[in-house]
Amino acid sequence: LPAVFTGDAAAAGSYGYTNSGYSVYEEENDRLTESLRTKVSAIKSLSIEIGTEVKNQNKMLSEMENDFDSTGGLLGATMGRLRTLSRGSQTKLLCYMMLFSLFVFFVIYWIIKLR
Repeated sequence: LPAVFTGDAAAAGSYGYTNSGYSVYEEENDRLTESLRTKVSAIKSLSIEIGTEVKNQNKMLSEMENDFDSTGGLLGATMGRLRTLSRGSQTKLLCYMMLFSLFVFFVIYWIIKLR
């Protein structure tokens, strides 16, 4: 009976039982922990790659936006010049066409008159 109450015998008996019962769970937990660690590192590297790609795409979109803005400004300026040109020179163009028509008419009249 005194051997049961001593720390050596009680500890040895419960330690052997506890060690064999918990070692299976510890090995399973270690295996699952390692699997989880592998998955987390894969997700981490994937998220870093996604972040890098997003930064590159945002940079490209920003450059495209700047190019489109400059092209839109250039096109708007060109259209404004065309509008100004068409408004101001319609009367001049009409006068030039009438003078040219009169000139052609007098040349044809003069050619017919000489025959």
